[in-house]
Formats: sequence, structure tokens, C-alpha cells
Amino acid sequence: MMMLKKWILVCFGNFLAAALMGLLLRLQFVAPVGGINYQFLLHGHSHIAMLGWVYLALFALIYHFFIPDDKVTRKQFNRLFWITELAVVGMMIAFPLQGYAVFSIIFSTLHIFSGYYFVRLVWKHQRIESLAERYLLKTALLFMILSTCGIWCLGPAVGLLGKTSAFYQIAIQFFLHFQFNGWFIIAVLALLFRQMKLKAENGAFFSFYRWLMAGTLLTFALPVSWFVSNPILLWINGIGVVAQLIAFAKLALLIRPQFSEFYGKLKEIEKIVFGFALFSLGLKVLIQLVVIFPEMALVSHQIRNFVIGFIHMIMLGIISGFLLGFLLNGNIISWKNRFSEYGIKIFLMGFVLTEFLLFGQGLNLFFSWGEIPMYHQNLFISSIWLVVGIIMIIFSNTNLKNSLK
Repeated sequence: MMMLKKWILVCFGNFLAAALMGLLLRLQFVAPVGGINYQFLLHGHSHIAMLGWVYLALFALIYHFFIPDDKVTRKQFNRLFWITELAVVGMMIAFPLQGYAVFSIIFSTLHIFSGYYFVRLVWKHQRIESLAERYLLKTALLFMILSTCGIWCLGPAVGLLGKTSAFYQIAIQFFLHFQFNGWFIIAVLALLFRQMKLKAENGAFFSFYRWLMAGTLLTFALPVSWFVSNPILLWINGIGVVAQLIAFAKLALLIRPQFSEFYGKLKEIEKIVFGFALFSLGLKVLIQLVVIFPEMALVSHQIRNFVIGFIHMIMLGIISGFLLGFLLNGNIISWKNRFSEYGIKIFLMGFVLTEFLLFGQGLNLFFSWGEIPMYHQNLFISSIWLVVGIIMIIFSNTNLKNSLK
């Protein structure tokens, strides 16, 4: 458990670094700081949030819940964790300084190969009795590997057609789509099944699973449609969105029989966090229904506020929400400390405020209403609460400092 708590403190350190980078990005619209390359810093922010916080937190939780804890696995996973963290720190330094260049590519490549080895270790050592949990976890890991095909295509895309080509842009979207909707969300579902001890009948589970796979694969047609003009892509995305809706309706039916018992045992802060994550997940599915309409599919890409708001909804609302819930419910981070509870609530408040502003400004642009008064200033101030919340969560768990000795 001590090793796990060390890992989680490192994950939150990465999360804080990503949040500070995000805060600095928003400061650039209020009081620009000289000597900062916005695009380079944006690359650093996104990579550390995805690969330093979400990836490594999933790494830690998958090890904790699905891998037998013995000397052999402990040594292998611990060594791999710190190699992966080395890659994260390297990207944390390299991306803001040089963007995509020699050192950032080296550390990104190290992270990819560390991910491949992680999959191999989990596949070898997992001892999962539940068929549903095993299918979901292995599927998530396969999507993680699949997503990296987009990264390997970037070099040839630049060499053959350049960075402005559709091929290059689609390769990036391939990576992002299957990271978020494949690896991250399905891994979270595997952990949710474990936390809730769901006992689903095989027939009901596989019905949900097939619709989930259809939705995950077919909705990739939407980002492709942003760079390739073909109405068939919008039809494919529409089918995928409907499949996704059916999948999550079936998930709700799977969860419902045991939800009351699970939810009733949670502490107050856990109820808030899990409720928040489930609400965000439902909202994501409903928002994606809107892009069935061709005009909205185009707007979803053209209005940057919608893009950022939607990405943050997935990263902070759904994935980070569930991660916090799992960490609290597993007593991996403190729930008894009021400072921790306030930190989580402040973080969620910052998320709600920033989402309100992002989507509100997106709607203003859509209806040609102009800019929300003091938009960038308010967005910057709201983002401060995200940073404050993460700092409070870290400090509230400083009782873990003895485990770092």
C-alpha cells in the first residue's frame, strides 16, 4: 500500500504541473508573459494531463485492483512506474521549451514503449475472475496500443504531405479518440465494475459490450469528417452516437440492481464525486447526440471553446471524477481530513465554473452574440480554483510523507 501511495502522490504532482501549465495558458490572454511559446506550452499541458495524471493513475489503480501483490510483480511494476515517470518529467521540461523536437520525441517514445510493456505485464499477471472486468480491462489496453498507431503515422505524414495535410490531422485525432474513448473510459468502466462488484449475466454484459465497441469505433468518423468532406462519414458517426447511447442505457440497466447498495455505503464526499462523474458521463453522451446534425458536427470543430470544453468534460469531469472516487473509496487518499474534502469540492467548483464559461462563450459565438464580458479574466480566475483544489488534496495527504522515506 505504501508503494501505491507514493505513486498516487506522484500522479497528483503531475496533475498539479498540468494544471499550472493550463493556468499559465489562460494568463496569456489576460497579461501575456514574455518568452513563452503558447503552442509549445499547450503541448506540454496536454501531454502531462493525459500521460502524467490519467495514464499513471490508471496504471496505479489497475495494479492495485487487478494484479496479485507479490515480490515479483511489485518489483516489475514499481520499476516500470518510475521509468514512465521519467518520460513524463522529460516531456514536462522538453515540450514547453521546444515543442515537438528531438528530446520531446525521445521522451514520448519512451512513454509509448513503457505503455506496451505495461500491457504485457498486466496481460501476464492479471488474475481476474469476473468475465466483465477481464473483457473491459483487456479491451482498454488494446485500445491504448491501437491509439499509438496514430503517433507512428505522424512521421510519414509530415514527410509525405506536411503538417497541414488531412493525413497528419487524422493521425492526431486517431490517437486522441482512442485514448479518450477507448483506453481511458473503458479502463474506468473496468474499475467501476470492480468497485461496485457488479455481477452481470454474460448475455446482458455482452449486449452492452457489443454496443460499446460499435459506438467507440464508429464515432471516430466525426473527427475524420472535419478533414475529409464526405456525407457518409456523418451517417457513420450518427450510427455510432446512437450505438453509444444504447450502450450506456444498457450500462445503466446493469448498474441499477446494485447501485443503491453501493451508493448507500459511500461517504458523503464519495457520493458527490461519483455522482458528479456519472452525471458528466451522461452529459457527454447527450452532447454527442447533437452532432448527429451536420451543421452541429461542423460547429463542434470550428468553435474552439466547444472543443476545449468537451475535452475538459471528459478529462476532468468523467475520468478525473471517477479516479478521485476510486481513490477515496479504496482509502488510497484521505477522506477523513476536512482539508481533503474541501480540496475536492473546490476542484469540482473550478471545473463547473470553467465549463460554464467555455460552453457559454461557445454558444455566444454560435449565435453571434459577441464575447462574455471579462471572459478571459473570469476564465483565468475560475482556473485558479482547479489549482487550489489539487494543492489542497496533496497537502491533505501529507500524512503519506512517511511512506516516501
